[in-house]
Amino acid sequence: MKGRYQKRIIVLFLVFGMVSVFAACSKKSEGGKVTITNVSYDPTRELYIAYNKLFEQYYKETYGTDVEVIQSHGGSGSQARSVIEGAAADVVTLALAHDITLIEEAGLIDSGWLEEFKGNSSPYTSTIVFLVRKGNDKNIKDWDDLIKDGVGVITPDPKSSGGACWNFLAAWHYTSVTYEGDDNKTKDFVKKLYDNVTVMDSGARGATTTFVENGQGDVLLAWENEAILALKEYPDQYEIITPSISILAQPSVAIVDENAKKNKTEEIAKAYLEYLYSEEAQKIIGNFGFRPSNQEILEEFSDKFDLNINLCTIGDFGGWNEAYQTFFADGGIFDEIYEK
Repeated sequence: MKGRYQKRIIVLFLVFGMVSVFAACSKKSEGGKVTITNVSYDPTRELYIAYNKLFEQYYKETYGTDVEVIQSHGGSGSQARSVIEGAAADVVTLALAHDITLIEEAGLIDSGWLEEFKGNSSPYTSTIVFLVRKGNDKNIKDWDDLIKDGVGVITPDPKSSGGACWNFLAAWHYTSVTYEGDDNKTKDFVKKLYDNVTVMDSGARGATTTFVENGQGDVLLAWENEAILALKEYPDQYEIITPSISILAQPSVAIVDENAKKNKTEEIAKAYLEYLYSEEAQKIIGNFGFRPSNQEILEEFSDKFDLNINLCTIGDFGGWNEAYQTFFADGGIFDEIYEK
């Protein structure tokens, strides 16, 4: 527990540090170039490096304006708090809708943001898979295997990481189906799973580093794109296991209206998020291991994604507001399970 709280303190220092850095962003330079800031979550780093180049070229060719996009990454919950505390984000591209709702409740995003872009403002989706070491010595095939003695699980902290929330809900839904809705048995199962968690990082990328680069744990609960990236970099060292039931993870995007108005970047911010739905951007999304929202383009990546996986949705939990209050708010089910 001590290590967990130390990580939270470090995250807070980083959040306050980012505020001063972002305050200088999202302003028009003397040379006429417009700078906007995208505050995003951990595993989208590589995606937005590629997408930003595409968008900057598109906007220049279409509107004759030079644009520079600055990107910031961290645990989704931590990133949302940084924006609330003053980080000058023009747009946010976070792991779950609830994190954006918190920014809306702080008065920085206009109501109705969820309907502003197609697919509930979710231009790509993902799911949760298992990443194991080559050979899979612990014979991990499904969620049941994660509660066995001697299995070290790596997953980030739901208090700071959106991916961690998706991990938890996927495990909960599998167990609830297995025990036919018996909440006590479900809670006991998920508690055993989290008793096997050996390292709980603040974000999904940190958890990947712990597992892949630091060699800790036997299985990583991972965003599908993170697992695909690890497999691409280390094809002889890891393999992906798709559980029998997972969850349709829907990262969300929104304009931070108050900041965009202040920075006079509303039109560019809107174009930036709209262009994520373009055919060119959707193909980049697929290439970086996220599932395109365009179904025709998604089918082009059927060799990369298991499109037949049984996926629950956030709707099975009553939506994000209800799910967050039930599971992740202070005193919620996660706190009951993880406090020792």
